[in-house]
Amino acid sequence: MVKAVVGDEAQLKALEDSLSSSALPAQVGLVVGKLSVSSDRALVYSLIPTPPTDDGAPACSLRAGAAPAGAKGKPKGGGKGSGAASSEAAPALEFDVDWVAEHARQVLRMLLGGMSVIGIYIWASEASFKATSPAVLSQVIRVVSQVVPWYTSGGDERLLMHISYSPRRWSCRICEMSSGSLRPCDFKYSKLLTSLQTFRCTYNFEIRLPVVQAEPFKKVISKAINHLTKEVQNAKALIDGHPFLGDMDNTLEGPHNVDFLVPFKNNLPAEECSLEGVAGLLLFAGSVSAFAYLGPKESISEAISDLKLDLIISLRSRLDIILDEAENESTDSNLENSLSQKASQVVFHELREPYSFPFPRRILIPWLAGSYVCDYLQQSETTEDAMERCKEVMSLEVDMGNCSIIEPESASAATLGSFWDLVPGALSKGPSEPGLKLKKSHSGQNDSRKTHGSSSFSILAALVVLLIALLVSSIFAMSATLKT
Repeated sequence: MVKAVVGDEAQLKALEDSLSSSALPAQVGLVVGKLSVSSDRALVYSLIPTPPTDDGAPACSLRAGAAPAGAKGKPKGGGKGSGAASSEAAPALEFDVDWVAEHARQVLRMLLGGMSVIGIYIWASEASFKATSPAVLSQVIRVVSQVVPWYTSGGDERLLMHISYSPRRWSCRICEMSSGSLRPCDFKYSKLLTSLQTFRCTYNFEIRLPVVQAEPFKKVISKAINHLTKEVQNAKALIDGHPFLGDMDNTLEGPHNVDFLVPFKNNLPAEECSLEGVAGLLLFAGSVSAFAYLGPKESISEAISDLKLDLIISLRSRLDIILDEAENESTDSNLENSLSQKASQVVFHELREPYSFPFPRRILIPWLAGSYVCDYLQQSETTEDAMERCKEVMSLEVDMGNCSIIEPESASAATLGSFWDLVPGALSKGPSEPGLKLKKSHSGQNDSRKTHGSSSFSILAALVVLLIALLVSSIFAMSATLKT
């Protein structure tokens, strides 16, 4: 249960000063931080304003038909003795809930491990905030939390921060998702971002799974990622070359390099061993980078969990990017030139020839106080495209000329190849360069005939060799007998 909220002093006060000078009557945005598992605190690293909609309308506004309150002046009747009268006269807040939720989805995609969207903030006068129904506020928080419900570890609680300009003060409330109730909690400043520790790893993986006939592209790749998720969850960690122990000191200076040791693989589940309806074999292999930030007074075990989660989120984000771009380009007149459209509409069991497509690769972009956010580049995109997205989604103000972007992954393609190229021990080798590769087979009648013929030849050759061996041994035995 969260009992206190700790915010980064430099970032939060800088946003407050910016809002005060903007004279905006109202604004809504996202709270980026972490609901710490090992303590009863919520860590707030930054507040990110939700940008205007595609039509240029604000995501949060005062109710139409009511006299708007001034950005710096108090509402009419706002004296100490006016109480209820000022609340009734003040305009309530209205939200474009779907737009705020979409903003949260895109921000989550750009955050590294140990950071997430843990709630919303509202910039408004005290009177307008009180005039807004708690049910409306809870609904906005609930929709934001449901965008990707398993991405965060905050359980049933989310954060609502109110920055009042009339009077000037901060207040925090905890929203319980199950009941929608809002309860107050303590708030204080601290230096958080400069105290973060960085954990990073490069994870190499290779997964083979059967592909069932008529399975859509999204289901096939999701199944591979789910299988990888189980593998990562069972992996043991080495931190800077030392086995991770629960009592390790978390005050060591970073960044820390982490390696995951995967246990010997058990037999595949029963449903994956059945050959009924199998159209081929999927090879999902490559090398991906993962990062996580550990806040002050947090345990290293949380950093390991966040690093594993970041790895899986990264893969899911790449799949979402392919599917989102294919959906956006579905009405494009140049559909034949759309790589993501082709990839997302692959029908695995109908493939006859090798097929390849690129997976987005991850890059890191400087953010706040030495921390980074990430983005994913398609084959046709550049780092300038990623910077433009960060400026829009994260309200990032960075000069490209002085921006040091890190590219921890190299570009590679995903390939759909022949069945026998994927059999363990075959002559052809699997993927060697970093990135994501995908291969799939087609098992038709011709393949079955070739396989049957090859097997028959192998058995016949073995029998011939055995007969020759028996004949040679008999000759040696007779010769020895004659000599005796």
